[in-house]
Amino acid sequence: MLEKKSKNKNKHSELRQDIVTGDWVVIATGRARRPEDFSKNGKGIENENLDNVQDCLFCEPEKSGQEKDVLIYKRPDDEWSLRVFPNKFPAFSHEDTFKKLEEGPYFSMTGTGYHEIFVTRDHFRHMPLLEELEIAEVFDAYQERYLSLMNQRHVDYVSIFHNHGKEVGASIAHPHSQLMAIPVVSPYLELELKGAERYYRANKECVYCLMAEYEIEHKKRIVFENDEFVAFCPFASRAAFEVWVLPKKHKPYFERIKVEEKIKLAEVFKKAMNSIYHSLDNPPYNFYIHTSPCDGKDYPHFHWHIEILPKTSTWAGFELQTGIEISTIQPEIAAEYLRKQI
Repeated sequence: MLEKKSKNKNKHSELRQDIVTGDWVVIATGRARRPEDFSKNGKGIENENLDNVQDCLFCEPEKSGQEKDVLIYKRPDDEWSLRVFPNKFPAFSHEDTFKKLEEGPYFSMTGTGYHEIFVTRDHFRHMPLLEELEIAEVFDAYQERYLSLMNQRHVDYVSIFHNHGKEVGASIAHPHSQLMAIPVVSPYLELELKGAERYYRANKECVYCLMAEYEIEHKKRIVFENDEFVAFCPFASRAAFEVWVLPKKHKPYFERIKVEEKIKLAEVFKKAMNSIYHSLDNPPYNFYIHTSPCDGKDYPHFHWHIEILPKTSTWAGFELQTGIEISTIQPEIAAEYLRKQI
């Protein structure tokens, strides 16, 4: 049932749909800023001194008033090594009652869902600097929270991502990842899902398996591989030094990863991240997991993977107008340079 939006200020975040393209936009009132804040060139962002450990909100989450943990891993000495808790300023909230909304010709819905933070213990050791077993623990936490949320009402997709550096959206310097369990599937992922299915119907094979097999055979864009996973610079890299990490075997669902596979994944992921860290002198970066949605449908043609995007340039007029990104180095050269750092 559709509900008319009140003229009063909406306390909920909203998912608003572009009437032309079908793309979704989140209006995140839970982290709202005043109009005048946008003239401060970022000075209004919480925790402005990003490297000040004394002011860090995540070093001792209880003392800074974070929400109660939904997951915590501890070391043999009973000190925590990783913890997960709800975001204090969520873009999506399970406390919101799900409603579809309308305004004239436009469509939106409440931002009902879950928004959680994954925090590793050491303030200064982000992903490239962790040991392989520590990285495997991070992936274990991703999987555990994914499995806990994927069957909740109004959750059709679970987005897991990591921002490192203020330039790419990390308003807190302490290493942390985020999870958003949301009621829609992103248009970007929809393009991948449809493209993978279209390719399979035309060629009777998985397009991601084909890419991985070709890269492994020809080696020129490979960064690192073991017997389970491969890291390579994509042929059509959107950014300089972009790297994808794929399971070699066809696997549509990240959440079904096994314990031994997480160890193998951690090895390849560590090598890829470490090579980017040393090659580009600790650049800002984002990485995220693309996996099949949890909307009750089957996606046998998809192949889950991780996309790592160092921040090496800024979108300008051409990119914004066309959606065509300009990368200033051939992925073959980027991969060769990354390999030398391993």
